[in-house]
Amino acid sequence: MAYTGDVAPGSAPQVRELPNLVITKVSVGPMDNNAYLLRCVSTGDQVLIDAANEPERLLSLTGTAGLSTVVTTHRHADHWQGLSEVVGATGARSLAHRVDAGELPVASEPVEDGDAIPVGDCALEVIHLVGHTPGSIALLYRDPSGIPHLFTGDSLFPGGPGRTTSPTDFNSLMDDLETKVFGQLPDETWFYPGHGKDSTLGTERAAVPEWRARGW
Repeated sequence: MAYTGDVAPGSAPQVRELPNLVITKVSVGPMDNNAYLLRCVSTGDQVLIDAANEPERLLSLTGTAGLSTVVTTHRHADHWQGLSEVVGATGARSLAHRVDAGELPVASEPVEDGDAIPVGDCALEVIHLVGHTPGSIALLYRDPSGIPHLFTGDSLFPGGPGRTTSPTDFNSLMDDLETKVFGQLPDETWFYPGHGKDSTLGTERAAVPEWRARGW
């Protein structure tokens, strides 16, 4: 089945097979959270982005290959309801940005803007996006033989930035998105949000001034 990125609570996962990395997207929990399991083709190493809910289902996705790392994109509780159980069952490292790490239910190693998180022979680049939370991060995979792939948590969705609670936070998030994401990555970059459907930066780029003007 061709990858569309369209998942819903209880639906089958969607699987995208890149030359060096396999991406499995699944929706879990009552808030329709997306979780992403990444597997290095050459080593079998696996990394989970957001152990959001339904830990038994997430563990079934990892199979017998185990799990080396769980990365939490930000501190909001709907993104880590399964974290303790997944880490406890697998012994995986728990990573989050330094500013948000203290809010998580398990001790998490801090990451910073520009850090590289290994997925076997592949790597995810940490992009710190301040606004949805102080420690929100996106994770960039630069496919050496294809387009970039960006996991944005709740900082970027099709149709606009993630929710913010003050004009200061909104302007911070928009500044970071324009500078670090739209200003650095090409239109064909495919992004995977924390809820709902995927999109590309090119699809959203023309609307960025409108997002800024409307204030949300």
